[in-house]
Amino acid sequence: MFDQLQIMADRYEELGGLLSDPEVVSDTKRFMVLSKEEASLRETVAAYERYVDVTTGISDAEEMLSDSSLDADEAEMFKEELKALKAEKATLEEDIKILLLPKDPNDDKNIILEIRGAAGGDEAALFAGDLLSMYQKYSENQGWKFEILESNVTEIGGIKEVSVMISGNSVYSKLKYESGAHRVQRVPKTETQGRVHTSTATVLVMPEIEDFDIDIDPKDLRIDIYHASGAGGQNVNKVATAVRIVHEPTGIKVEMQEERNQQKNRDKAMKIINARVYDYFAQIEQDKNDEFRKSTVGTGDRSERIRTYNFPQNRVTDHRIGLTLQKLDTILSGKLDEVVDALILFDQTQKLEALKQ
Repeated sequence: MFDQLQIMADRYEELGGLLSDPEVVSDTKRFMVLSKEEASLRETVAAYERYVDVTTGISDAEEMLSDSSLDADEAEMFKEELKALKAEKATLEEDIKILLLPKDPNDDKNIILEIRGAAGGDEAALFAGDLLSMYQKYSENQGWKFEILESNVTEIGGIKEVSVMISGNSVYSKLKYESGAHRVQRVPKTETQGRVHTSTATVLVMPEIEDFDIDIDPKDLRIDIYHASGAGGQNVNKVATAVRIVHEPTGIKVEMQEERNQQKNRDKAMKIINARVYDYFAQIEQDKNDEFRKSTVGTGDRSERIRTYNFPQNRVTDHRIGLTLQKLDTILSGKLDEVVDALILFDQTQKLEALKQ
C-alpha cells in the first residue's frame, strides 16, 4: 500500500511541474486532463504526507521517552503526544484505505438530472415536481448551480418530464445514487375518500460529458431545426429556433426549444445527447459485470424501486440500505445530507469488504 502511495506522491509532484509548463498550459485539452488527474490525487497525497509526518512524530516521541534523564513532567508530555499521534495514525490508516478504493472517474463531474412522472397519472407528475423542488433546494444548500434545460409541465403544475443541469463541486459523487424509481404514498388532492394512493416517478442521474470523454461521430447525428411551439401547437416563434438531435445508432432523441436562440438550444441538446449516449453504453458495459452491480448502490436496474416517501407517517425509506427516517418533511425541503452520507458510507463499506475477499 505504501509503495502505491509513494508512487502517487511522486506523480502528484510531477503533475505540479507539468501544469506550470507553458507548452502544457497552451494545450487546453491536455491541461484539463492533467488538472483533473492532479485534483484526483490531491486528497490522497495530503493524507499520505500527513501519515509520514505522524509516523515520524511517533518515532521521535518514543525515542524521547527512552531518555532516562527526562523529568516526570517532560515524560508525561511526550506520553500525551504519543497517545494523540497513535490515535491520528489509526484514523489516517482508515481514511487512506477509503481514499485508495477504486474511484468513479465521473465523481467530480457536473450532472444532468432527468425526472419523469411514471405510474399514477397526475399524482405521479405532481410528485415528480416535488422531487425537482427537493433537488433544487439541496443544490442551493450545496452552493451548486441549478439550471432547467427542458421541461414538460402538466396543466395542474406537475412534471411530465424535466432535464436539469447541476454544476458545482463533486455533484455526481453525491447524487449518483438517486437513479431509480421513487415511490410516494399519500392522499392525492383529488381524492375525496381520503384514501392513500401509491404513485412513482423515475430519476436518472448522468454525468456531464465533455467532448474528450466520448467520441460521437457527427455522421451518426441527425439534426433538425423547426419552429418552437407552445401548448396546443400554436407557433410562439416565427424563426426556426427549436432543435431536434437524434443519435441514429441508438435511436436516442433530444428535442430542445427552451431558448429563443437556435445555437443555445443546440448547445443544450448536445449536452443532453452526449450524456444519454454515454449513459447508454455505460449501462451495457455495467450489465456485463453483475458482481460490480451487486457491490454498489444506485447503479442497478433503472426501474428498481429505490426509495419510498410515506406522507401519512412522515417517513422516508431507502430500500437498498434499509435506512428509514421519520423526516420526510425535512428531506423534501432539500436536507438530503443524512441520506446521501448513508449511501456513500454503505458503498464504501461494501467495496472495502470486497477487497478483503
